Amino acid sequence: MATLIAGAVAVLVLYTLLQMFRTANPAMLARAVKMGGGVLALAVAAFTGAKGELAVAIPLGIFGAGLLGWSPITSGAFGNFSSMFGSKQAAQTSRVRSHYLDMSLDHDSGALTGSIVAGRHNGQPLDALELADLLAVMPEFDAESVALLESYLDRRFPAWREHPQGNAARGDGGRPSGKMTDEEAYQILGLQPRATPDEIGRAHRSLMKKLHPDQGGSTYLAARVNQAKDTLLRTHRN
Repeated sequence: MATLIAGAVAVLVLYTLLQMFRTANPAMLARAVKMGGGVLALAVAAFTGAKGELAVAIPLGIFGAGLLGWSPITSGAFGNFSSMFGSKQAAQTSRVRSHYLDMSLDHDSGALTGSIVAGRHNGQPLDALELADLLAVMPEFDAESVALLESYLDRRFPAWREHPQGNAARGDGGRPSGKMTDEEAYQILGLQPRATPDEIGRAHRSLMKKLHPDQGGSTYLAARVNQAKDTLLRTHRN
């Protein structure tokens, strides 16, 4: 029975990975492979443990747990086992805020989410609104908010510009306006205050890859990321 269960789990994991491979972006695919490997390792560990082969089951179980981002080994000579596999305790995000929108970009998946923070849809997540609602509210936004909303629409509704309301609702594309504060720059790059120049450079390069046109990026968001990097590096030089 244990052998049958282990085999069924292995087949299910393999099928899931193959399905995700067809549609996932590289970041999501790498995460899925890691999780699938962790589940498979734990299943084999359970099987071998049931047979009494603890010398194999225990390290294999720790290995699988590490792939899934958890390990009882958090300190000492072995260090944080899960960090060997690049797992993160919390997803790193960048935040960009305008008068009407508060947006977040997930560094791992490249997903762009947000909510409306002023106007008739105040407090509504963008994901809860349909295309027609978003196009209808766009004329009320300032240029910076329009640019952020366009970036979101490009990812969620790639063909939205062909919508009858699309061209009428669009603004002028928006450009970063005014002087950016250090706090805003840290939020945009997803960094903690007093980050080093090397950390600023790495965060900038990572985000610019996510904002590449092939990944559904936008000129406006790229400009904000560049402005954030310049702001923080200027602060370090001063």
